[in-house]
Amino acid sequence: MKRRSFIQSLGLITGGAFISLKSNAFTKLKRAETISGSVKNGKKGIKDVVISDGFSVVKTDINGNYSLTPNEKALSIFMSTPAGYEFKTSYNVAQQYEKLGSRNQYDFMLTALKRDDKNHHFIVWADPQVRNKKDVDQMMATSVPDTIEHIKSLGEDTLVHGICVGDIAWDYLEYFQDYNKAVEMMGIPFFQALGNHDMNYREGGDETSDRTFKEVYGPTYYSFNRGKAHYVVLDDVRYLGTEREYDGFITQDQLDWLAKDLSFIDKDALLIISLHIPVHNSVKNNTDFYEILKDFKNIHVLSGHTHFNVNNITGNVYEHNHGTVCGAWWTGPICTDGTPRGYGVYEVKGNDLEWYYKPTGLEKQHQHVIYIDELTNQKRLLVNVWNWDPEWKVEYELDGKNMGFMEQQQGYDPLSVKLYKGDKLPAGRTFPEPSEIDHLFIAHFNSEVKKVKVTVMDRFGNSYIKEADA
Repeated sequence: MKRRSFIQSLGLITGGAFISLKSNAFTKLKRAETISGSVKNGKKGIKDVVISDGFSVVKTDINGNYSLTPNEKALSIFMSTPAGYEFKTSYNVAQQYEKLGSRNQYDFMLTALKRDDKNHHFIVWADPQVRNKKDVDQMMATSVPDTIEHIKSLGEDTLVHGICVGDIAWDYLEYFQDYNKAVEMMGIPFFQALGNHDMNYREGGDETSDRTFKEVYGPTYYSFNRGKAHYVVLDDVRYLGTEREYDGFITQDQLDWLAKDLSFIDKDALLIISLHIPVHNSVKNNTDFYEILKDFKNIHVLSGHTHFNVNNITGNVYEHNHGTVCGAWWTGPICTDGTPRGYGVYEVKGNDLEWYYKPTGLEKQHQHVIYIDELTNQKRLLVNVWNWDPEWKVEYELDGKNMGFMEQQQGYDPLSVKLYKGDKLPAGRTFPEPSEIDHLFIAHFNSEVKKVKVTVMDRFGNSYIKEADA
Protein backbone atom coordinates (compact mmCIF):
# COMPACT_ATOMS: atom_id res chain seq x y z
CA MET A 1 0.00 0.00 0.00
CA LYS A 2 1.42 3.40 -1.02
CA ARG A 3 1.62 6.31 1.39
CA ARG A 4 -1.07 8.34 -0.38
CA SER A 5 -3.66 5.56 -0.26
CA PHE A 6 -2.73 4.94 3.37
CA ILE A 7 -3.35 8.55 4.34
CA GLN A 8 -6.62 8.61 2.43
CA SER A 9 -7.81 5.50 4.24
CA LEU A 10 -8.53 7.65 7.30
CA GLY A 11 -7.67 4.96 9.79
CA LEU A 12 -4.96 2.91 11.42
CA ILE A 13 -5.73 -0.46 12.93
CA THR A 14 -3.13 -2.02 15.20
CA GLY A 15 -4.12 -5.46 16.47
CA GLY A 16 -7.22 -4.54 18.45
CA ALA A 17 -6.20 -0.90 18.48
CA PHE A 18 -7.76 1.88 16.45
CA ILE A 19 -6.01 5.25 16.36
CA SER A 20 -7.86 7.84 14.29
CA LEU A 21 -6.16 9.31 11.25
CA LYS A 22 -9.00 11.53 10.06
CA SER A 23 -7.67 14.09 7.67
CA ASN A 24 -9.78 16.84 9.24
CA ALA A 25 -8.69 16.04 12.80
CA PHE A 26 -7.01 19.40 13.19
CA THR A 27 -9.64 21.57 11.46
CA LYS A 28 -9.97 24.84 13.35
CA LEU A 29 -13.32 24.87 15.15
CA LYS A 30 -14.99 27.61 17.16
CA ARG A 31 -14.44 27.58 20.90
CA ALA A 32 -14.08 30.05 23.74
CA GLU A 33 -10.83 31.98 23.96
CA THR A 34 -9.94 30.26 27.23
CA ILE A 35 -10.30 26.53 27.78
CA SER A 36 -10.39 24.76 31.11
CA GLY A 37 -10.52 21.32 32.61
CA SER A 38 -9.42 19.09 35.44
CA VAL A 39 -7.07 16.27 36.33
CA LYS A 40 -8.58 13.67 38.64
CA ASN A 41 -7.94 10.29 40.19
CA GLY A 42 -11.49 9.01 40.46
CA LYS A 43 -13.40 11.92 41.98
CA LYS A 44 -10.37 13.49 43.62
CA GLY A 45 -8.67 16.39 41.88
CA ILE A 46 -4.87 16.26 41.61
CA LYS A 47 -2.97 19.47 42.20
CA ASP A 48 0.26 20.69 40.57
CA VAL A 49 -0.14 18.67 37.37
CA VAL A 50 1.43 20.48 34.43
CA ILE A 51 -0.85 21.10 31.44
CA SER A 52 0.25 22.64 28.16
CA ASP A 53 -0.80 23.39 24.60
CA GLY A 54 2.85 23.42 23.54
CA PHE A 55 3.09 27.17 24.15
CA SER A 56 1.50 28.03 27.51
CA VAL A 57 2.38 25.89 30.52
CA VAL A 58 0.17 25.93 33.62
CA LYS A 59 -0.38 23.88 36.77
CA THR A 60 -3.61 22.53 38.21
CA ASP A 61 -4.85 24.17 41.40
CA ILE A 62 -5.55 22.51 44.74
CA ASN A 63 -8.77 21.04 43.31
CA GLY A 64 -7.11 19.71 40.16
CA ASN A 65 -8.51 22.44 37.89
CA TYR A 66 -6.70 24.45 35.23
CA SER A 67 -7.39 27.04 32.53
CA LEU A 68 -5.31 28.43 29.67
CA THR A 69 -5.64 30.38 26.46
CA PRO A 70 -4.47 28.18 23.56
CA ASN A 71 -2.03 29.59 21.04
CA GLU A 72 -3.46 29.99 17.55
CA LYS A 73 -1.01 27.33 16.33
CA ALA A 74 -1.90 24.83 19.07
CA LEU A 75 -3.38 21.53 17.86
CA SER A 76 -3.63 19.63 21.14
CA ILE A 77 -3.50 19.98 24.87
CA PHE A 78 -1.37 17.58 26.86
CA MET A 79 -0.70 16.58 30.42
CA SER A 80 2.77 16.02 31.83
CA THR A 81 1.81 12.80 33.61
CA PRO A 82 2.89 13.21 37.24
CA ALA A 83 5.01 10.74 39.19
CA GLY A 84 3.05 8.07 41.03
CA TYR A 85 0.46 7.50 38.30
CA GLU A 86 0.01 5.13 35.38
CA PHE A 87 0.67 6.41 31.89
CA LYS A 88 -2.43 6.83 29.79
CA THR A 89 -2.07 4.66 26.68
CA SER A 90 -3.98 3.14 23.80
CA TYR A 91 -2.69 -0.39 23.25
CA ASN A 92 0.55 0.71 24.96
CA VAL A 93 1.04 3.75 22.70
CA ALA A 94 1.29 6.77 25.01
CA GLN A 95 -1.72 9.03 24.74
CA GLN A 96 -1.53 11.74 27.39
CA TYR A 97 -3.10 14.40 25.18
CA GLU A 98 -6.41 15.57 23.73
CA LYS A 99 -6.85 17.05 20.24
CA LEU A 100 -8.20 20.56 20.41
CA GLY A 101 -11.61 20.95 18.81
CA SER A 102 -14.79 22.89 19.49
CA ARG A 103 -14.97 21.89 23.16
CA ASN A 104 -14.12 24.38 25.89
CA GLN A 105 -13.25 21.74 28.49
CA TYR A 106 -10.65 18.95 28.44
CA ASP A 107 -10.42 16.65 31.43
CA PHE A 108 -7.75 14.05 32.21
CA MET A 109 -8.26 10.97 34.37
CA LEU A 110 -5.36 9.29 36.15
CA THR A 111 -4.93 6.01 38.00
CA ALA A 112 -2.50 5.77 40.90
CA LEU A 113 0.28 3.20 40.61
CA LYS A 114 0.17 0.30 43.04
CA ARG A 115 3.90 0.56 43.74
CA ASP A 116 6.53 3.19 44.35
CA ASP A 117 8.04 4.45 41.10
CA LYS A 118 11.30 6.00 42.37
CA ASN A 119 13.08 2.92 41.00
CA HIS A 120 12.12 1.96 37.45
CA HIS A 121 13.54 1.03 34.05
CA PHE A 122 13.06 2.27 30.52
CA ILE A 123 13.96 0.86 27.10
CA VAL A 124 15.22 3.04 24.22
CA TRP A 125 14.54 1.93 20.67
CA ALA A 126 16.37 3.96 18.01
CA ASP A 127 15.44 3.74 14.34
CA PRO A 128 13.34 0.62 13.82
CA GLN A 129 12.96 2.23 10.36
CA VAL A 130 10.90 -0.37 8.51
CA ARG A 131 10.33 0.25 4.79
CA ASN A 132 8.69 -2.96 3.61
CA LYS A 133 7.19 -6.18 4.92
CA LYS A 134 10.57 -7.94 4.91
CA ASP A 135 11.86 -5.31 7.35
CA VAL A 136 8.73 -5.71 9.47
CA ASP A 137 9.16 -9.49 9.52
CA GLN A 138 12.74 -9.08 10.76
CA MET A 139 11.64 -6.65 13.46
CA MET A 140 8.87 -8.96 14.61
CA ALA A 141 11.08 -12.08 14.53
CA THR A 142 14.13 -10.61 16.28
CA SER A 143 13.82 -7.22 18.00
CA VAL A 144 10.35 -7.63 19.45
CA PRO A 145 10.79 -11.06 21.10
CA ASP A 146 14.26 -10.08 22.36
CA THR A 147 12.84 -6.95 23.99
CA ILE A 148 9.94 -8.89 25.48
CA GLU A 149 12.28 -11.45 27.01
CA HIS A 150 14.60 -8.79 28.37
CA ILE A 151 11.71 -6.90 29.96
CA LYS A 152 10.70 -10.15 31.68
CA SER A 153 14.27 -10.61 32.93
CA LEU A 154 14.06 -7.28 34.78
CA GLY A 155 11.51 -8.77 37.19
CA GLU A 156 7.77 -9.26 37.28
CA ASP A 157 7.08 -6.21 39.47
CA THR A 158 9.50 -3.86 37.71
CA LEU A 159 8.05 -0.69 36.25
CA VAL A 160 9.24 -0.35 32.65
CA HIS A 161 8.35 2.04 29.86
CA GLY A 162 9.76 2.55 26.38
CA ILE A 163 10.89 5.50 24.28
CA CYS A 164 11.43 5.37 20.52
CA VAL A 165 13.80 8.16 19.49
CA GLY A 166 12.55 8.43 15.92
CA ASP A 167 12.59 6.93 12.45
CA ILE A 168 9.74 4.64 13.35
CA ALA A 169 9.12 4.09 9.65
CA TRP A 170 11.20 4.80 6.55
CA ASP A 171 9.20 7.38 4.57
CA TYR A 172 6.23 5.05 4.04
CA LEU A 173 4.09 6.06 7.00
CA GLU A 174 1.62 3.20 6.63
CA TYR A 175 4.24 1.18 8.52
CA PHE A 176 3.39 3.10 11.68
CA GLN A 177 0.72 0.43 12.08
CA ASP A 178 3.33 -2.36 12.17
CA TYR A 179 5.41 -0.50 14.73
CA ASN A 180 2.26 -0.02 16.80
CA LYS A 181 1.67 -3.77 16.68
CA ALA A 182 5.21 -4.25 17.99
CA VAL A 183 4.52 -1.81 20.83
CA GLU A 184 1.31 -3.61 21.69
CA MET A 185 3.16 -6.93 21.82
CA MET A 186 5.98 -5.61 24.01
CA GLY A 187 3.45 -4.85 26.71
CA ILE A 188 4.87 -1.61 28.12
CA PRO A 189 3.88 2.05 27.60
CA PHE A 190 5.86 3.54 24.71
CA PHE A 191 6.52 7.21 23.97
CA GLN A 192 7.56 8.37 20.49
CA ALA A 193 9.86 11.08 19.08
CA LEU A 194 9.69 12.27 15.48
CA GLY A 195 12.46 11.20 13.08
CA ASN A 196 13.36 12.60 9.68
CA HIS A 197 11.82 9.52 8.02
CA ASP A 198 8.53 9.96 9.94
CA MET A 199 7.50 13.09 8.02
CA ASN A 200 5.09 13.92 5.22
CA TYR A 201 7.20 15.13 2.33
CA ARG A 202 5.81 17.44 -0.35
CA GLU A 203 3.27 18.92 2.07
CA GLY A 204 4.75 22.35 2.64
CA GLY A 205 7.33 23.25 5.27
CA ASP A 206 8.28 22.19 8.76
CA GLU A 207 4.95 23.03 10.38
CA THR A 208 2.99 20.70 8.08
CA SER A 209 5.52 17.90 7.55
CA ASP A 210 4.62 16.18 10.82
CA ARG A 211 0.88 15.96 10.09
CA THR A 212 0.55 12.17 10.04
CA PHE A 213 2.82 11.73 13.04
CA LYS A 214 0.63 14.12 15.06
CA GLU A 215 -2.54 12.37 13.92
CA VAL A 216 -1.19 9.02 15.15
CA TYR A 217 0.99 9.95 18.14
CA GLY A 218 -0.03 13.46 19.16
CA PRO A 219 2.35 16.33 19.97
CA THR A 220 5.93 16.16 18.71
CA TYR A 221 7.21 17.67 21.97
CA TYR A 222 5.92 17.06 25.49
CA SER A 223 6.99 15.89 28.94
CA PHE A 224 6.11 13.33 31.60
CA ASN A 225 7.35 12.17 34.98
CA ARG A 226 8.14 8.90 36.71
CA GLY A 227 9.61 8.79 40.21
CA LYS A 228 12.15 11.58 40.60
CA ALA A 229 12.90 11.66 36.87
CA HIS A 230 11.50 14.27 34.52
CA TYR A 231 11.27 13.16 30.88
CA VAL A 232 11.09 15.47 27.88
CA VAL A 233 10.58 14.51 24.23
CA LEU A 234 11.57 17.07 21.58
CA ASP A 235 11.40 17.39 17.79
CA ASP A 236 14.84 18.41 16.46
CA VAL A 237 14.16 17.62 12.79
CA ARG A 238 13.43 20.72 10.72
CA TYR A 239 11.98 19.97 7.29
CA LEU A 240 13.19 22.54 4.75
CA GLY A 241 10.33 22.13 2.27
CA THR A 242 12.28 20.33 -0.44
CA GLU A 243 12.12 16.58 -1.05
CA ARG A 244 13.78 14.89 1.95
CA GLU A 245 15.83 17.97 2.80
CA TYR A 246 16.08 18.66 6.52
CA ASP A 247 18.51 19.75 9.20
CA GLY A 248 18.96 19.38 12.93
CA PHE A 249 17.29 22.34 14.60
CA ILE A 250 15.08 22.95 17.66
CA THR A 251 12.47 25.61 16.92
CA GLN A 252 12.15 28.68 19.10
CA ASP A 253 8.60 27.65 20.04
CA GLN A 254 10.01 24.44 21.50
CA LEU A 255 12.85 26.19 23.30
CA ASP A 256 10.40 28.68 24.84
CA TRP A 257 8.11 25.82 25.89
CA LEU A 258 11.04 23.82 27.28
CA ALA A 259 12.14 26.73 29.48
CA LYS A 260 8.60 27.04 30.87
CA ASP A 261 8.25 23.29 31.39
CA LEU A 262 11.57 23.09 33.24
CA SER A 263 10.70 26.08 35.44
CA PHE A 264 8.59 23.63 37.47
CA ILE A 265 11.45 21.13 37.86
CA ASP A 266 14.04 21.08 40.65
CA LYS A 267 17.56 21.80 39.35
CA ASP A 268 18.85 18.62 41.04
CA ALA A 269 16.27 16.39 39.35
CA LEU A 270 17.22 13.65 36.92
CA LEU A 271 16.39 15.14 33.52
CA ILE A 272 16.04 12.80 30.52
CA ILE A 273 15.53 14.39 27.09
CA SER A 274 14.73 12.25 24.04
CA LEU A 275 14.98 13.38 20.40
CA HIS A 276 16.15 12.00 17.06
CA ILE A 277 19.16 13.85 15.66
CA PRO A 278 22.24 13.99 17.94
CA VAL A 279 22.49 17.39 19.61
CA HIS A 280 26.21 17.61 20.31
CA ASN A 281 27.33 17.73 16.68
CA SER A 282 24.25 17.88 14.42
CA VAL A 283 21.78 20.42 15.86
CA LYS A 284 22.57 23.88 14.50
CA ASN A 285 21.28 25.82 17.50
CA ASN A 286 22.51 23.45 20.20
CA THR A 287 24.04 26.36 22.15
CA ASP A 288 20.52 27.75 22.70
CA PHE A 289 19.43 24.32 23.92
CA TYR A 290 22.40 23.98 26.27
CA GLU A 291 21.78 27.48 27.64
CA ILE A 292 18.33 26.45 28.90
CA LEU A 293 19.90 23.47 30.67
CA LYS A 294 22.88 25.27 32.19
CA ASP A 295 21.59 25.24 35.78
CA PHE A 296 20.60 21.55 35.81
CA LYS A 297 23.11 19.06 37.19
CA ASN A 298 21.94 15.64 36.04
CA ILE A 299 21.03 15.66 32.33
CA HIS A 300 20.91 12.79 29.87
CA VAL A 301 20.03 13.26 26.20
CA LEU A 302 18.91 10.20 24.21
CA SER A 303 19.25 10.26 20.42
CA GLY A 304 19.40 7.98 17.37
CA HIS A 305 19.64 8.75 13.63
CA THR A 306 23.31 7.86 12.98
CA HIS A 307 23.09 4.04 12.98
CA PHE A 308 26.15 3.83 15.20
CA ASN A 309 26.77 4.11 18.93
CA VAL A 310 28.62 6.99 20.60
CA ASN A 311 28.53 8.67 24.00
CA ASN A 312 29.34 12.38 24.25
CA ILE A 313 29.72 14.62 27.28
CA THR A 314 29.28 18.35 26.62
CA GLY A 315 29.51 20.35 29.83
CA ASN A 316 26.75 19.11 32.10
CA VAL A 317 24.98 17.09 29.38
CA TYR A 318 25.63 13.38 28.78
CA GLU A 319 24.33 12.36 25.35
CA HIS A 320 23.69 8.73 24.46
CA ASN A 321 23.59 8.35 20.67
CA HIS A 322 22.24 4.83 20.31
CA GLY A 323 22.99 1.97 18.01
CA THR A 324 19.82 1.09 16.14
CA VAL A 325 17.13 -1.55 16.25
CA CYS A 326 17.55 -2.02 12.49
CA GLY A 327 21.37 -1.95 12.56
CA ALA A 328 22.51 -0.95 9.06
CA TRP A 329 18.95 -0.68 7.71
CA TRP A 330 18.11 -4.38 8.21
CA THR A 331 21.00 -5.52 5.99
CA GLY A 332 23.10 -7.30 8.61
CA PRO A 333 23.57 -8.11 12.31
CA ILE A 334 25.53 -4.95 13.17
CA CYS A 335 25.40 -1.17 12.82
CA THR A 336 27.93 0.62 10.64
CA ASP A 337 30.40 0.88 13.55
CA GLY A 338 30.21 -2.80 14.51
CA THR A 339 27.70 -2.28 17.32
CA PRO A 340 25.21 -5.16 17.25
CA ARG A 341 21.62 -4.35 16.41
CA GLY A 342 19.95 -3.62 19.72
CA TYR A 343 18.58 -1.07 22.15
CA GLY A 344 19.41 0.83 25.32
CA VAL A 345 18.31 -0.31 28.77
CA TYR A 346 18.25 2.22 31.60
CA GLU A 347 17.64 1.87 35.32
CA VAL A 348 16.52 4.85 37.40
CA LYS A 349 17.27 4.70 41.12
CA GLY A 350 15.93 7.89 42.63
CA ASN A 351 18.10 10.60 41.06
CA ASP A 352 20.69 8.14 39.74
CA LEU A 353 20.80 6.56 36.30
CA GLU A 354 22.61 3.43 35.13
CA TRP A 355 22.54 1.94 31.66
CA TYR A 356 23.80 -0.67 29.23
CA TYR A 357 23.33 -1.61 25.60
CA LYS A 358 21.39 -4.82 24.94
CA PRO A 359 22.43 -6.56 21.68
CA THR A 360 19.52 -8.23 19.91
CA GLY A 361 19.76 -12.01 20.11
CA LEU A 362 22.86 -11.92 22.32
CA GLU A 363 23.51 -11.95 26.04
CA LYS A 364 23.59 -8.73 28.06
CA GLN A 365 27.24 -9.53 28.83
CA HIS A 366 28.18 -9.10 25.16
CA GLN A 367 29.58 -5.58 25.43
CA HIS A 368 32.68 -5.82 23.23
CA VAL A 369 34.20 -7.91 20.46
CA ILE A 370 37.78 -9.11 19.83
CA TYR A 371 39.63 -9.25 16.50
CA ILE A 372 43.12 -10.72 16.07
CA ASP A 373 45.07 -10.05 12.86
CA GLU A 374 48.25 -11.76 11.65
CA LEU A 375 50.83 -9.15 10.59
CA THR A 376 54.28 -9.69 9.05
CA ASN A 377 56.18 -10.41 12.25
CA GLN A 378 53.63 -9.85 14.97
CA LYS A 379 49.91 -9.93 15.71
CA ARG A 380 47.42 -7.16 16.29
CA LEU A 381 44.59 -7.15 18.80
CA LEU A 382 41.57 -4.92 18.10
CA VAL A 383 38.70 -4.53 20.57
CA ASN A 384 35.47 -2.71 19.77
CA VAL A 385 33.73 -1.48 22.95
CA TRP A 386 30.55 0.01 21.53
CA ASN A 387 29.11 1.70 24.62
CA TRP A 388 32.45 3.07 25.80
CA ASP A 389 32.82 6.41 27.53
CA PRO A 390 35.89 7.96 29.25
CA GLU A 391 35.13 6.21 32.55
CA TRP A 392 35.39 2.72 31.04
CA LYS A 393 38.59 0.69 31.31
CA VAL A 394 39.95 -1.73 28.71
CA GLU A 395 42.75 -4.09 29.83
CA TYR A 396 44.31 -7.17 28.27
CA GLU A 397 46.35 -10.24 29.18
CA LEU A 398 48.71 -12.29 27.05
CA ASP A 399 49.14 -15.92 28.13
CA GLY A 400 47.96 -14.99 31.63
CA LYS A 401 50.21 -11.93 32.04
CA ASN A 402 48.47 -8.59 32.61
CA MET A 403 49.66 -6.09 30.01
CA GLY A 404 47.74 -3.08 31.31
CA PHE A 405 45.41 -0.76 29.43
CA MET A 406 44.92 -0.90 25.68
CA GLU A 407 45.52 2.12 23.47
CA GLN A 408 42.45 3.89 22.14
CA GLN A 409 42.40 4.79 18.47
CA GLN A 410 40.20 5.97 15.62
CA GLY A 411 39.39 3.31 13.10
CA TYR A 412 36.89 0.91 11.56
CA ASP A 413 35.37 -2.26 12.92
CA PRO A 414 36.69 -5.15 10.77
CA LEU A 415 33.32 -6.89 10.49
CA SER A 416 31.61 -3.66 9.38
CA VAL A 417 34.27 -3.31 6.66
CA LYS A 418 33.68 -6.90 5.54
CA LEU A 419 29.88 -6.53 5.46
CA TYR A 420 29.38 -2.97 4.23
CA LYS A 421 32.40 -1.46 2.46
CA GLY A 422 32.04 -0.86 -1.27
CA ASP A 423 29.31 0.05 -3.71
CA LYS A 424 28.17 -3.57 -4.08
CA LEU A 425 27.70 -4.25 -0.38
CA PRO A 426 25.48 -5.01 1.38
CA ALA A 427 23.27 -6.85 -1.07
CA GLY A 428 19.94 -5.19 -1.75
CA ARG A 429 20.76 -1.89 -0.04
CA THR A 430 24.26 -0.92 -1.05
CA PHE A 431 24.43 2.55 0.53
CA PRO A 432 25.59 1.60 4.09
CA GLU A 433 29.31 2.12 4.60
CA PRO A 434 31.52 1.47 7.66
CA SER A 435 31.68 4.35 10.16
CA GLU A 436 34.94 5.52 11.69
CA ILE A 437 34.78 5.21 15.46
CA ASP A 438 36.70 6.16 18.58
CA HIS A 439 35.58 3.21 20.73
CA LEU A 440 38.26 0.98 19.21
CA PHE A 441 41.28 -0.25 21.18
CA ILE A 442 44.55 -1.70 19.87
CA ALA A 443 47.60 -3.66 21.04
CA HIS A 444 50.40 -5.51 19.23
CA PHE A 445 52.04 -8.69 20.52
CA ASN A 446 54.51 -11.41 19.65
CA SER A 447 53.38 -14.18 17.31
CA GLU A 448 54.33 -16.78 19.93
CA VAL A 449 51.47 -15.74 22.24
CA LYS A 450 48.78 -18.43 22.48
CA LYS A 451 45.96 -16.87 24.58
CA VAL A 452 44.49 -13.39 24.72
CA LYS A 453 42.09 -12.15 27.39
CA VAL A 454 40.34 -8.77 27.37
CA THR A 455 38.58 -7.34 30.41
CA VAL A 456 36.34 -4.33 29.93
CA MET A 457 34.94 -2.51 32.97
CA ASP A 458 32.12 0.00 32.57
CA ARG A 459 31.65 3.16 34.63
CA PHE A 460 29.45 1.25 37.09
CA GLY A 461 32.08 -1.36 37.94
CA ASN A 462 30.61 -4.17 35.83
CA SER A 463 33.25 -6.34 34.14
CA TYR A 464 32.90 -8.04 30.77
CA ILE A 465 35.51 -10.65 29.82
CA LYS A 466 36.34 -12.28 26.51
CA GLU A 467 39.12 -14.75 25.71
CA ALA A 468 40.47 -15.84 22.35
CA ASP A 469 43.13 -18.07 20.89
CA ALA A 470 45.89 -16.01 19.35
